[in-house]
Amino acid sequence: MKLNDNYDDNFEYGNERMSGTAIFILVSLFILLILAVVLVISGNANKKKQSSSVSTKPAQVEAEEETDIYGMPSTESILGGEKEKLHPDDLDIFSDYNKKKDKDNKEVTDTTNEKEKADAEKKSEDKDKNQDKTDDKKSEEENKDTKDPSDDGKHTLVKYRDGTEEWVAISNYLTRNNYDLTKFTIQNGILKYEDDGKNKSFWGTDISKYQGTVDFYALKDAGVDFVMLKVGGRGYSSGTITIDEYFADNIKKASDAGLGIGLYFYSQAVTVEEATEEANVVLNAIGEYKITYPIAYDMEFVENDTARIEGLSKADKTTIAKTFMDAISAKGYRPSLYGNKEWLIKEMDLTKLAGYEVWLSQPGDLPDYPYKFSMWQYSTSGKVNGITGPANLNICFLDYSNK
Repeated sequence: MKLNDNYDDNFEYGNERMSGTAIFILVSLFILLILAVVLVISGNANKKKQSSSVSTKPAQVEAEEETDIYGMPSTESILGGEKEKLHPDDLDIFSDYNKKKDKDNKEVTDTTNEKEKADAEKKSEDKDKNQDKTDDKKSEEENKDTKDPSDDGKHTLVKYRDGTEEWVAISNYLTRNNYDLTKFTIQNGILKYEDDGKNKSFWGTDISKYQGTVDFYALKDAGVDFVMLKVGGRGYSSGTITIDEYFADNIKKASDAGLGIGLYFYSQAVTVEEATEEANVVLNAIGEYKITYPIAYDMEFVENDTARIEGLSKADKTTIAKTFMDAISAKGYRPSLYGNKEWLIKEMDLTKLAGYEVWLSQPGDLPDYPYKFSMWQYSTSGKVNGITGPANLNICFLDYSNK
């Protein structure tokens, strides 16, 4: 229906305009409220900035004070009030970490200890094995040492005057003799040492007053090459020196018979002075006679009695013997040391007398004296033309007559 042109619409129009105004006011108030909030927030921010700018501590320091050395916030920053530092151990996360770390460390320690224990056990086993080897080697050496010394080539049997025996080690510092015992032969009552079918020895006898009057020409005819004449001796108790009562006659007759001549002196010297005295007695007794064989030093114990030398040590006896022989050598003669196996090995220090020749006394047996010797008295009960009764027989391995 078409309205009348005179229709009055002012009322509706007015109501519509009032409603728009209200909306506009509300929107404006809302905007103002937002602006107010923004201004308030902005103002607070400026105040904080100004407060921060006038602070007496740097921001970094304040920040550091708000955290501990581990970078964790302090209880002051969390709770306010008096500052109380938190330690990582106070926090469960670090407690768990430390417990795990302790566990790991314990496992590592346990593993290390087990390894060290295993190494120690291995070292102990190795040590035991090495000790076993050492013990086995030592046992072998002991077994070697416990082998029969009679056939080991390293010992020699010494028979003592009291009847006892001992296997004594052979010294490596002394020259051994190289005699072949199978080459000793007896021909017409004469002991010889032959090599390649040729005689390499010289036959002799030692003579003193105990043989009485001797026919030296008969000795020569019997095949004797040399004689060892006793010059004299010192009393084993009194200490007095005496010249053998047959010496002067014996040396003259032996020289006249053309025999090789050597000498010996029975010593009981207990000092080097007495040894020198004895040597001088021998040198003075020689006179004009030619001595081609050795001059021997003879010191012995006395059977069934006590000799004045009993109290001497091995070193003492060695020094005294050396003094005598040095004095003989100084006059151009050949000194020699007389003795049996026991005396030479047990009573003399042969390492100190290595430069001197040895006259070995070992009657009855083939010589088992291990060291070098140049003359051997092999019998004290022999027989030879020219001597009435038992004769002392000797074999010499050096031709002194041509020296």
